[in-house]
Amino acid sequence: MKITQLTIYPVKSLRGISLERAALTERGLAHDRQWMVVDDIGRFVTQRQLPGMARIGVRLTDEALVLEHPAAAPLVVPLERADQPRLPVYVWDDLCQALDEGAEAAAWLGAVLGDFKGSGLSLVRFAPDQRRGVEPHYLAPGEQAHTAFADGYPFLVVSEGSLDEVNRRLAAKGLAPVPMARFRPSIVIDAAEPFTEDGWDELSLHDGAVRLGLRKPCQRCKITTVDQATGEIAVPGEPLRTLVEMNTRRAPGGYFGQNAILLAGGGRTLAVGDALVASPN
Repeated sequence: MKITQLTIYPVKSLRGISLERAALTERGLAHDRQWMVVDDIGRFVTQRQLPGMARIGVRLTDEALVLEHPAAAPLVVPLERADQPRLPVYVWDDLCQALDEGAEAAAWLGAVLGDFKGSGLSLVRFAPDQRRGVEPHYLAPGEQAHTAFADGYPFLVVSEGSLDEVNRRLAAKGLAPVPMARFRPSIVIDAAEPFTEDGWDELSLHDGAVRLGLRKPCQRCKITTVDQATGEIAVPGEPLRTLVEMNTRRAPGGYFGQNAILLAGGGRTLAVGDALVASPN
């Protein structure tokens, strides 16, 4: 098997950046989910509430995070800033310390996303001295893992065969196929068997110098129904409804992909084309 796609999402729920190579950190691929949009009380805001967030493009330069939208001039956020105010913010029930990116970023978000339930919107960065642990009851004895602003895990691994099977089911309903971008994975693998990743315990590469532990199936949400190019919902409920019908986990809800942690290889690099070896559960 080989890696066929690597994608980072520097700002949670905005567009991703496809890469040929990506550095590995304990918190995920470098720069992944290091920023987040929050409301006035620090609660995270995503495409679940504002599908139009999918229209905001993201770039990284050596000096800045750049956000782009058709309705506004680009927002340039320096990567290095001094004396940023710290804010308490929430991802689900996790309380994190974050750095406020300021009034200009807040005004830009308000201009392109509009009103959000009477609340303002702010852009925050994960404080580098923070540690947000992964839920421990899914880890093996002795394992520890942490992430930044991802929903819960630093990596999401998906096989191409899984997407092919979802699209086969959609075609049987007379519906158009959906691209992999709907599921926002960080690592895509060319395994052909549908949902084969659900049977893996580990993925290794570089002769075992890099090891990923697959620890929890990813239960999907309404973000899968949002077209990641337009920010619109073309077919209400799909492909989430089809995932629920497929019942791949013999459990309520629709599942697609495996949440993963880094077991070894921090500081090394993954590349499209790298060969992987899977170890079964």
